[in-house]
Amino acid sequence: MTLPSFPIPALTADQMVEVDRAMIEDYHIELIQMMENAGRSFAELARRHLRGALSGSSVVILCGSGNNGGGGMTAARRLHNWGANITVALTKSKEDLRGIPALQLDILKRMKIPIIEPNSPLPLTCDLILDAIIGYSLSGPPSGVAKDFIHWANMQNAPILALDTPSGLDVTNGMAHEPTIRAAATLTLALPKQGLLLPAAKEFVGDLYLADISVPPEIYTLMGIPVPKLFEREDIIRIT
Repeated sequence: MTLPSFPIPALTADQMVEVDRAMIEDYHIELIQMMENAGRSFAELARRHLRGALSGSSVVILCGSGNNGGGGMTAARRLHNWGANITVALTKSKEDLRGIPALQLDILKRMKIPIIEPNSPLPLTCDLILDAIIGYSLSGPPSGVAKDFIHWANMQNAPILALDTPSGLDVTNGMAHEPTIRAAATLTLALPKQGLLLPAAKEFVGDLYLADISVPPEIYTLMGIPVPKLFEREDIIRIT
């Protein structure tokens, strides 16, 4: 993964909402397509973090009930296909999931990937943890099972990779709520979110990577955001 030699703009949470809206409503790029792109890149970063040694590796994926969790479940499917031992833990019961996250979960159930329901024991050990609990739509401190998952993850010896943002971190102002995931690396999507780049967020974000989810450049142009050709050479780039 190369380091870009040009400045990369950053978005607020509200701007990212508009990017998602434009993709779906104006360009008919459906949410499931974006989720597949995000999950594929998240799985690829996990594979690289494990140095390609997936066979026999134990990966726990913590999934919320929203789109961030759906991206985590997509990554779970790919890592399972590549030989890793996958466990998916849900913040809500299977019956409470709706929409595309519910579809992703149904695929995992058909593949017989182990699913841990809320308030059930989490594994005692693992090689890697993927945080797909809460995305950029965070509003206030994590609570309930999401809070418990974050505390559990931060107490493990295994490194944590976060999808889009460490759960608990405000992506606009960089405020870390109690609790917030302390990630070894974060894979953010489309463009970096402003809060991820602030110095106070560094201890939670870890190494920051950016993944392509196929946003048409015309969307950024209409929003008045000049964006270079970020993914001309590869789908995942590292940001300093």
